[in-house]
Amino acid sequence: MSVRPVKSTNLGQPTIEGAGVELYRAFGFSNPSALDPFLLFDDFRNDNPAAFQKGFPWHPHRGIETITYVLAGSVTHDDSLGNSGELKSGDIQLMTSGSGILHQEMPKGNAKGQMHGFQLWANLPRDLKMTAPRYQDVSAAELPEIVEDDGTRVKVIIGSFWGKSSPIDGIAADPQYLDIYVPPGVRKTFPVDTYRKAFAYVFDGEGVFDYASAPRGVLTEKEVAGEEVNIRDMSGNRSLVNFDTGDSVTVQAGEKGVRFLLISGKPIEEPVAWHGPIVMNTRKELQQAFEELQNGTFIKPAH
Repeated sequence: MSVRPVKSTNLGQPTIEGAGVELYRAFGFSNPSALDPFLLFDDFRNDNPAAFQKGFPWHPHRGIETITYVLAGSVTHDDSLGNSGELKSGDIQLMTSGSGILHQEMPKGNAKGQMHGFQLWANLPRDLKMTAPRYQDVSAAELPEIVEDDGTRVKVIIGSFWGKSSPIDGIAADPQYLDIYVPPGVRKTFPVDTYRKAFAYVFDGEGVFDYASAPRGVLTEKEVAGEEVNIRDMSGNRSLVNFDTGDSVTVQAGEKGVRFLLISGKPIEEPVAWHGPIVMNTRKELQQAFEELQNGTFIKPAH
């Protein structure tokens, strides 16, 4: 197996979205080809209800699929088609916005006031941009989990892995989305399809992702006492690790173990015209979407 080299690492950046929700953005609204087919990844973990309780009031989406994974607390959602529901701890929701939808997402903390979760945006190819909107809600109990003899745990959020498959299907980006825990001191290799873009997002503990067979982190330049020095970077909380090509990813867990999301998908390789929650292929299509929002024709009749 060829271990994927690490192309880059970066920390999620503090961002405010919705009606004042404080979150961390790992990537988004910059280079849409960098992690094609994925456009944006937000980490909305917070232990302060004042930082999230105003939520994400009514807003439009077109041309993308959103994947929401709740770790703690809950998220209620409503939309312009009359759908409503609640995501609880461990639950997943796929929303295919397709031709257009208006919705709102309102987070609520658990008994300790904690609201933890992630949202990933996946692009839709040209021929599916105007497909009918749909949802797939999957409870935590429906998601398969694999536990290895060394204590490694892999929850299969989307896709198939080590003989287990998630019930979520039909996503255009055909993602593999895994929630992985590797115990302290354990070194583990995970297969990843060679033809997919892949990234890891570390959200608990720390670990070193290999360039090759020997453990090493990401080589960075830092200035110490006025001089530049090379250091190896341990990936910890809110770290995005972007991988180059290869057919596996290897991690050496730190003293407290490491928990991360390992996500990959098939590149769509199409032009992207993007403004806010609307993602099309051309500026003309983007302009048309906003004109429809203004004149009341954004929501299409059911086919």
